[in-house]
Amino acid sequence: MVTNDPGDAAVQRRSRAYRDGRLVAENFPMADVSDWLGHKDATVWLDLPDPTPKELDELAEELGLHELAVEDVLRGRQRPKVDRYEGHQLFYAYAVRVGDDLQLEPVPVTAFMTRQALITVHQAGEFDIEDVVARWDGSADLASHGCGFLLWALLDHVVDGYFRALQVFDDEVEELSDQVFDMGGNPSGDEMLRLYRLRRALLTARRVITPMREVVNSLVHLRHEIGNGSSELAPYYQDVYDHAIRAAEWTDNLRDLIGTIRETQLAIQGNRMNLIMKKVTSWAAIIAVPTAVTGWYGQNLPYPGFQTTAGFWTSNGIIITLSIGLYIAFRRRDWL
Repeated sequence: MVTNDPGDAAVQRRSRAYRDGRLVAENFPMADVSDWLGHKDATVWLDLPDPTPKELDELAEELGLHELAVEDVLRGRQRPKVDRYEGHQLFYAYAVRVGDDLQLEPVPVTAFMTRQALITVHQAGEFDIEDVVARWDGSADLASHGCGFLLWALLDHVVDGYFRALQVFDDEVEELSDQVFDMGGNPSGDEMLRLYRLRRALLTARRVITPMREVVNSLVHLRHEIGNGSSELAPYYQDVYDHAIRAAEWTDNLRDLIGTIRETQLAIQGNRMNLIMKKVTSWAAIIAVPTAVTGWYGQNLPYPGFQTTAGFWTSNGIIITLSIGLYIAFRRRDWL
């Protein structure tokens, strides 16, 4: 086990060496990596959580890594990608997890890949490397395929994490869609906040999940440059690729559903507003009748029934008759 400087908190560095498909050594220091790689039948994994620049420089010297690849790791927050360099490749991706308040938290993970070595770099305590190790131990019969086997388990872990996160969002979207009509087109502040958080989380998901289709597809074609290029691994890589496509499509579908929910809310609100305006307009028309009649009879001009009891009752009769007639007409048209 190798740790950071004594002044820093201890961070475990894990390592493994396989020979002829068998695990033969664990937790050896980084300085021994080159010794293990001297055996043509050896495959090495080294895990570097929170590496220091000095450690990355030593690793670059050990494995002949390109300076631009090391620079990308130090800089962090890259787009998911696979970069090819002479003698090695750089894999950059994000695992995901759902935090509080439906926040999607991307967890970056980087891997340097050669024919005999896989070097993983990530933030300590953020990326679940133990699950990757468990997948290797659970499929030990594939270890004879070298670095390609190690990379497959890493990809499988990352992509499976997408499905767990998307399932949480799918449940939330389904619950919101069921409540659209219950809310009568007038969602509460909490419902609107949930909808906003879901849209923001799915935008993040689209940014980190969608590019993985091209990343995994590139690694499928680069399989012969990683490890022994055995065709027996092809179905496993194809399975991960299919899962990456499904995750990307699921993300897009959820984004469309969120948009549909919001559009439905606005449509219900619009229909409700139209109904209210229709009723207000109908009542305004009814009220306009007595206003018009009393206004006419209130003129300072002589007219039939002027200053007589008959004129008073005539005006009231006109008001009542027209108002009732308008009310009945509006009710028949479902305006009231």
